[in-house]
Amino acid sequence: MIEFFDDHLQAVLWAGFALGIAYGAAAQWSRFCLYRGLVNHWQKGDSVKLHAFMLAMAIALLTSQALQAFSGIDLTNTHYHQRSPSWPLLIGGGVLFGYGMHLANACGARSLVLLGSGNLRSLMVLLVLGISAYITMSGLLAQFRLDLETMTQSRLPVTSIDGLLAMTGLSPVSAKILTLIIFAGALLFTALKSAGLRNAFTDLIASVVIGILVATGWWITGVLGADDFDPVRLASLTFVAPIGETLQFTMLSSGMTLSFAVVVVLGVILGSFIRAILSGEFSWQSYDSPKQMQRSIIGAVLMGVGGVLSLGCTLGQGISGFSTLAISSLAALLGILIGARFALWVDSH
Repeated sequence: MIEFFDDHLQAVLWAGFALGIAYGAAAQWSRFCLYRGLVNHWQKGDSVKLHAFMLAMAIALLTSQALQAFSGIDLTNTHYHQRSPSWPLLIGGGVLFGYGMHLANACGARSLVLLGSGNLRSLMVLLVLGISAYITMSGLLAQFRLDLETMTQSRLPVTSIDGLLAMTGLSPVSAKILTLIIFAGALLFTALKSAGLRNAFTDLIASVVIGILVATGWWITGVLGADDFDPVRLASLTFVAPIGETLQFTMLSSGMTLSFAVVVVLGVILGSFIRAILSGEFSWQSYDSPKQMQRSIIGAVLMGVGGVLSLGCTLGQGISGFSTLAISSLAALLGILIGARFALWVDSH
């Protein structure tokens, strides 16, 4: 594939753009969203969307681990594998993110898809989320965040779930296989035993596609982007820091280099837009009241700050990070679930 481009970096950018388009179209078609799945499950007893997310997790895990086995890329080189993580920030950041996505009524990934469909509320969410993320990552709150990390870090003997099993005396290969059987098996069993998901063709197919797209992201950056002198940083689908980076690029593009993260974000919006136009679902939407706008802004701030503290979002930690078997991803995802559940409880009281 790379022979069609001037260099490996150009190949990664075009492939990343196509990846974003594919995700945007699939997510717009299926309304793929962990938050919606949680709300439907907790409030209505409808678990189709939640099971769809679980299926995507399982497919991403299996395909990403297969890619690692056959391509030689090392998924432990991603930022999800923290040797000295801060558990309070990982979990606490996840709680902030989960609470924020409830207030904003969508996570970052879903907001990109909604923007492509004409939802102007999501434009506000994305602007505030991106700015808040960069304030926390490299702006006014950066030093405070670094100080908190330093005070709360703890050293891990290993960074992966299968690494923990290997410490019991199992060989690395046996530990990996057993981990995949436990986690992928449990997710597949739970998701596919649901008649609701099995009968929801759109959710079923889109979840499989999205899971494969996560592994495709690893392939694009880890295989297509491999170079002895200028390798591309290993990454896949994630949407907190990339949203901030995209905002920065739109303002400072003459002084920045286009990156994989930016083209994926732009591709998601375009993919959703194309699918919404072709299906006749594109429509302009805005806020119904100042209070709704206020909730969105507060939610976006919490998602931007929380997403940086927890090193990812529902897609970044919940699917991409989890597909690498990173221990930190489980902690962050747990925080997101707690935050969303607590937010629903607060609103009901």
